[in-house]
Amino acid sequence: MATPLQYGDPPRLGPFVLQARLQSAPAGLVYLGQAPDGRAVSVVVLTRGAALDAAARDRFVTGIREAESARSGVRGLLSRVRRASPATPYVVAWDGGEAPWAATPFVPGGPGAEKFLEPVMVSGMLIGDRHGPDFVPYWLGDRNPALPAPPPPAPPPTATPRQVAMASAVLAVLVLLLLVMVWLFLFRGDDEAIPAQPLPPTVFVPTPPPVPEQSEPTQPSPSPGPSEGGSPTPLPGGSDDPGDAI
Repeated sequence: MATPLQYGDPPRLGPFVLQARLQSAPAGLVYLGQAPDGRAVSVVVLTRGAALDAAARDRFVTGIREAESARSGVRGLLSRVRRASPATPYVVAWDGGEAPWAATPFVPGGPGAEKFLEPVMVSGMLIGDRHGPDFVPYWLGDRNPALPAPPPPAPPPTATPRQVAMASAVLAVLVLLLLVMVWLFLFRGDDEAIPAQPLPPTVFVPTPPPVPEQSEPTQPSPSPGPSEGGSPTPLPGGSDDPGDAI
């Protein structure tokens, strides 16, 4: 009976998209998946505990290889012993890495990918007869599905020879321009002296002449006149006679 996917279930295994859980066994889980062409498939994957056990992982992968050998007509000793067992499902695709899984066509009510979980659990059976007691594997407690490692990151993009040549040419031009600018700033200025700038012309502003102060005109002093009843003023020279020749 199919149940919805639970937390921790992988969304896809290989090219198959997982849609529901079909079975949960101690050694692995079986899912209902869809192939890229739309066909329904049964996908089985080991639990994380079983995938970490090299012996359990080897028994799982060996069962898948034997199923392929039986389909191809190559039958070994174990294949001949198991002829009476139900038909082994056809393997559509499988992966034997760190998280091994296998996919078979989904047949309602028929054998599916869960057949490959039978050899994983060692039950003391040998050639169809029970010999000895069963035991519980140490990894039985970890029932989470084994998840494949994430794909490696994509390699960084590599430039084409043409792009490398163009980038080298642009870099060379920039370096040349930088060297020219350094030469102009460091050496060109020493060879050519900077001409002296002429001084600005001197501007003379004439000063106006001083203006004399305006003063009031002075009145002439009155000359003394002949006094009434007196003698005239003697002339210079000390001569008493005004009629004498000079």
